Amino acid sequence: MTAHAVAGRLVTFAHALREHGIAVGTGETVDAAAAAEAVGFADRERLREALSASVLRGAAQRPVFDGVFDLYFPAAHGTSETTVDEPATPAQLRDQLLDALVSGDDARVRALAATGIDLFGGYGAAGQSGQGGQGAPGGEGGQGGEGAQGNAGAAGGSGSAAPRLSGWSAYQALSEVRPQALRARLRDAIREARDDGLDGASAEALADREATAGIAAFTDHVRAEARRRTAELRGRDRVAQYAVAPQTDLVSFTSATAEQFADMRRAAAPLSRKLATRLAARRRRATRGRIDLRRTVRRSLGTGGVPMRPVMRRRRPGRPELVLLCDLSGSVAGFAQFTLLLTQALSDQFSKVRSFAFVSRTDEITELVRAGRDEPEHLAERIVSEAALTKVGMSSDYDGALQTFADGWGDVLGPRTSVLVLGDGRTNGAPPNLTALREIAGRARHVYWLNPERESSWGTGDSEAYRYAREVPMFECRTIRQLSRLVTRLLPE
Repeated sequence: MTAHAVAGRLVTFAHALREHGIAVGTGETVDAAAAAEAVGFADRERLREALSASVLRGAAQRPVFDGVFDLYFPAAHGTSETTVDEPATPAQLRDQLLDALVSGDDARVRALAATGIDLFGGYGAAGQSGQGGQGAPGGEGGQGGEGAQGNAGAAGGSGSAAPRLSGWSAYQALSEVRPQALRARLRDAIREARDDGLDGASAEALADREATAGIAAFTDHVRAEARRRTAELRGRDRVAQYAVAPQTDLVSFTSATAEQFADMRRAAAPLSRKLATRLAARRRRATRGRIDLRRTVRRSLGTGGVPMRPVMRRRRPGRPELVLLCDLSGSVAGFAQFTLLLTQALSDQFSKVRSFAFVSRTDEITELVRAGRDEPEHLAERIVSEAALTKVGMSSDYDGALQTFADGWGDVLGPRTSVLVLGDGRTNGAPPNLTALREIAGRARHVYWLNPERESSWGTGDSEAYRYAREVPMFECRTIRQLSRLVTRLLPE
């Protein structure tokens, strides 16, 4: 690559990182260029580490960085010195993979991943059944794979005689190879090959962890190879936009997978500590109050009438009360569950936190949320099964939910109470019951509505979001990043 081409590649690489929420400015881009010049392009992994050290600010950004790096700085296809015998069946590929994983030969594992994509990952070729049958689904098995149009040979396929494919699918290749079927055999082979001097149970656990890590590494190589080939056909920018999973704090609550929700739950504890620090700092600043003009003027007499040191009125310290009213129906339940766990972790910042959930009727879940901190992955299921949230079905009814809260728990609201309503405002055709919402807003100090849907979807279909937004402030809150900003901004001092 010429110097101009390298500079252009680095600029587009930095742009792709910014699109995925990693703040890469001009300074970081210049540092990355200097690092690339220093280490060169001969050793790809060395280049990867140099660029990551130049642009990243935390370990949580590394998975996104690696996915984007693999697209913009891919391994040269067809130049590897590692060769493998082409297997005829998925079982033969698994046998070769077993040998490579036991010997710890990562180069051979990568080569087998490319072979798996060659044989089983292509789809869309008319009349092809063995190598990617017609109409096979694309996708990256959770990594957001892209279909592609073009010649398979151009994507590093089996040559000019290869059939014309529509794209490459890691999901399809992994479904054929089924590397998870190797786990037991791989664990036993690792135990036999390694004499660690451990007892039976410890050796078994260690071998099992190594087997799991090896299969995960092969799976990652397959997905990276599918993304690389698709990028050659569709373009890096397009594939980077859709095929690289975003950072955890940018994943939409309403479209997150089970694995992403698990990552979100793990992020709740460190995020709560960060937000608690911010809230405590805000509260310390707020206790200073306004300037006491009379005392300031009196003090200024000692400096010739110049108010060098203003005197502030001291505000009486106190902690606000927080009430959460959460819709636990449908895809909104994941958003509500995460927010409940986060605010429970922030409970020390408030004098009182009370939590309520609803589907078609409202019930208090404060104790369930408090008990669910030790087992957060099943919190929503326990709430739905143990609380009286609905009479029939799981469709939200804001009419009945707002009314039962206003009638049954209106006494929890007061001049120091802030209410967070968590829901999408979709009433399923029922009346919105704006009167009950006005009653709640009239009793509380603040009422804020956090909506996990895009603002462009408000008011469409059965959504009454805009009508609710005319009664209380409503904010789009689709990701952890948006939620953390709103919590810091909206919660009272």
